[in-house]
Amino acid sequence: MALESRNKLCSTADCYNHSEEYNRLFVESMKEITAFHKENNAFYAQWLEKEYFNIASLKTVDDCAHIPFVYADFFKTHVVKSVPDNQIVEHFTSSGTTGQMSQMFFDERSIGDAVRMVDFEIAARGFVTPDQPSNYILYSYDIPEDSKLGTANTDKRLTKYSPVNEIEYALKQDGFGGYEFDIFGVMEAFKRYAKQDLPVRILGFPSFFYFTLERMKRLGLKPLKLNPKSLALFGGGWKGYAGKQISKAELYALGEEILGIPEERFCDGYGSVEHCIPYMECTKHHFHVPTWSRVFIHDMKTLEVLPCGKPGFIHFVSPYITSAPAHSVLMGDMAVLHPASECGCGTNTPWFEILGRAGTSKNKSCAIAASELLKR
Repeated sequence: MALESRNKLCSTADCYNHSEEYNRLFVESMKEITAFHKENNAFYAQWLEKEYFNIASLKTVDDCAHIPFVYADFFKTHVVKSVPDNQIVEHFTSSGTTGQMSQMFFDERSIGDAVRMVDFEIAARGFVTPDQPSNYILYSYDIPEDSKLGTANTDKRLTKYSPVNEIEYALKQDGFGGYEFDIFGVMEAFKRYAKQDLPVRILGFPSFFYFTLERMKRLGLKPLKLNPKSLALFGGGWKGYAGKQISKAELYALGEEILGIPEERFCDGYGSVEHCIPYMECTKHHFHVPTWSRVFIHDMKTLEVLPCGKPGFIHFVSPYITSAPAHSVLMGDMAVLHPASECGCGTNTPWFEILGRAGTSKNKSCAIAASELLKR
């Protein structure tokens, strides 16, 4: 299939546009991609039939909430592809050192568009500085070159927006197939970077960043003054360490106090291996829905679609992925959707607030596996 509407939508650099024109393009894109997976994936074709879903019923964006979704956890136990194996160029997993893993396979078109979307959003936030080298602290795994771990690969990709002067990893290989949180190595790197006066870019899990700041404060270390052009891009959440979690406002204030990074230079990110569309905080620290996706909230008991302001399971819809039927995915995360007017940053698309992970499943994400290192 040509997928012309899908290709046009996923290549637009206009990150936050839900105009009537783009809404029509989005609906056409979802019709195309749903038909594509129906034709090329036996599992999804049977799923559509079981749900009595007619692709022709897609006429508005709201109709897209009823595209039969696949549960994110399904990908922990099943491999379903909509393209031949010889078209797969990337294979990522969602888990760290323990726990069941989601495995997602990407063709060049899917991963290429997802990466380009990140480029567009990073540029929109003003974080692309090709002429300004930076030092890096990566609060993620120091993975081998051939690793398939999704979160760590994402953090590595994020170093391309400013030339690398030096990188310090927080989670280092221990020589026995595992990882250790090198908190003192990170603290020494911060001191070293402060003397060099280059911008510092902090990437990865916010929980490890918090524990570093907490330790520095408990030790009575003198606050540092990093280059004011420094920034922090977080991802992965606190899912496995909720008992120690502090609010974003508290974390950003602590980062400004201990390291001298301005509060507006902190930015959290949300995403997953099952749904690689990037969601980045705006200047008011909210996750706005970009041009390339739509978000719906479903009741926890009935799975009915809920209005803004009501908590439930978050459902992501996007036509970007051709390699697997993950164009309509229901996550295990609880969230609330808000209208654009409740933000104030000037972005004219809705935004969502992640409340936490539902249930008590033993399935573990990268963040959960990483948090276990802290417990040890």
